Amino acid sequence: MELGLKNKVVGITGGADGIGLATARQMAAEGCRLMLCDINDVKLQETAAELAGQGVEVLARRVDVTKPQEVSAFVAEGQARFGTVDIWVNNAGIYPQKALVEMSVEEWNRLLAVNLTSVLICIQAVSAVMKKAGGGVIVNAASFAGLVPSAGSGGYAATKAAVLSLTRTFAAELAVHGIRVVSYAPGVIETPMTRAVVDARREALLGQIPLHRLGKPEDVAMAIVFLASEAAGYITGTHLEITGGKLCVQNPELPWRNAAKTKE
Repeated sequence: MELGLKNKVVGITGGADGIGLATARQMAAEGCRLMLCDINDVKLQETAAELAGQGVEVLARRVDVTKPQEVSAFVAEGQARFGTVDIWVNNAGIYPQKALVEMSVEEWNRLLAVNLTSVLICIQAVSAVMKKAGGGVIVNAASFAGLVPSAGSGGYAATKAAVLSLTRTFAAELAVHGIRVVSYAPGVIETPMTRAVVDARREALLGQIPLHRLGKPEDVAMAIVFLASEAAGYITGTHLEITGGKLCVQNPELPWRNAAKTKE
């Protein structure tokens, strides 16, 4: 299948680690030119050096995506260097584990700023460039938690549910400019951000997943590449679940128990 991504300019927030890093590598493999930003400048520069060493054109900058001025400056620099921005992946996020009744207003506001307001800030900035170019693709990080929240991380779930809503509205508002807006909803993916939760609940989490394995950043990255490509040209205003079938039925562990009995 021809994905039509060669020489496309791809911006990725939170591009230094986890799903963002895996997406950068996969986009690079498709021949894309990259704009990567993150608040972890050390890790970001390591990532940039790795990709540049493979011959990838990459612009890497420390950017706080909650600050409109920093986002706008980064987008402007990318446009000046590459001529445009074809694809933008709003991947940056935080994953606090705290009951809603215990969350301070300061913690709540920080969560909203990073996971939700940054999406608005980035889309406003990059869509202005895409409008002038006659089109583009924006891919937003949602989560399975945005569909089915979990006690103990309800704030995170609320932000991701809001991202799903923003995706639909932006898709309608920007379609007239040839811009598609989609989101991806990962399930349980093993990344540095989720490591503590996964390590504490691995077996319980596996019991909810029909494929009976946890996701890898590469699983999500390949789906993002598809959503951003010409192969997904008629997909907008919706989301793709990347969950291994998480909770597609109430009892996903039953076939595994039955299979184990058959082998006995």
